[in-house]
Amino acid sequence: MNAGAASLRDVAAVLAAARALGVDRLDAQLLLAHRLGRARSWVLAHPEAPLADADADALLADLRRRADGVPLAYLTGEKAFHRLVLRVTPAVLVPRPDTETLVDWALELLAGPLAARPAPAVIDLGTGSGAIALAVAQGCPHARVHALDCSAEALAVARANGERLGLAVRWWRGDWWRALPEDAPRFDLALANPPYVAAGDPHLAALRHEPRGALVPPGTSGLEAIAAIVAGAPARLASGGWLLVEHGHDQGDAVARLLADAGLRAIGQRRDLGGQLRCTAGRGPP
Repeated sequence: MNAGAASLRDVAAVLAAARALGVDRLDAQLLLAHRLGRARSWVLAHPEAPLADADADALLADLRRRADGVPLAYLTGEKAFHRLVLRVTPAVLVPRPDTETLVDWALELLAGPLAARPAPAVIDLGTGSGAIALAVAQGCPHARVHALDCSAEALAVARANGERLGLAVRWWRGDWWRALPEDAPRFDLALANPPYVAAGDPHLAALRHEPRGALVPPGTSGLEAIAAIVAGAPARLASGGWLLVEHGHDQGDAVARLLADAGLRAIGQRRDLGGQLRCTAGRGPP
C-alpha cells in the first residue's frame, strides 16, 4: 500500500479523501460500490467498514483519475442508457442522457408513422458503444437494426454489448454510408449522433479523456460529418423514410437547411432534457 492509500482505512476515510480531491460525493460512493462489489446503499450504511490494502490502492487511483476529469463510466466500466446498462471503455464516448431524446423520437416514429411496415430497417450511423442501436432494438423488437462505426475498437465494444444483452444488431465497419454494401437494404429510419463539436470549441478541454474523433469531425465548423450523412441519405432511405440527427444546441438551423437542401421534407426538431435544441429530422419523399 502506498503512503496515500495507507490513510484509507475505511469507507468514511475514502469519502473524506474524495472531498479533499474535489471529487463529487456521489461519484466517490459509486466508485466505492464498484470496487467493493456492493450496492451504493451498503456503502451509505457502513462508513466504518474496513478496506483491504488492494482496495485502498485501487480506490485512491480511481479518485485521482476522477479528479483529473476521467469520466466515472470509464472507471466503473459501465453506463446506464435508456433502461440498458452498457459496458464502455475509452474507445467510445460515454452515452449521454440527452441522446435518449433521439431514441425516444425514433421509437415514436416506429410506433406511429412507420408502424405499418412489418419489419422496418433501422440504421445507427456512428454507433460507438451501440447505445442507440441497442436501445431501438430493445424498444422495437420487430425492427431490423443495423449499426456502423469507422472504429474497430468501438465496434468491438458495441458488438459485445449486443451479445451480452441478447439484442440482435448487424454491425458494419466503415465511414458513414460507404460502410454499407450496394445490396444493403434501404432504410425506413436512419439515426445519427455523429461528431459535431467544432475544432476550437472551449468545451473540448473537459472532454479530453474521450475519443476526439467521436467528438470533432474533420474540418473546423463541426458540421462536416452531419453534412456527409445528410448528403448520402436520399440514396439510402426507403420511400418515406426518416433521418434523425443529433447536433449541437446552436446547430439546429444549419442542420434543418442541410436536410431541406437534400430534398427531405417534414422537417422537425426536438429539445433535450435541458431544453436545448438537440435533434433535427427530415423525411424522404414517398
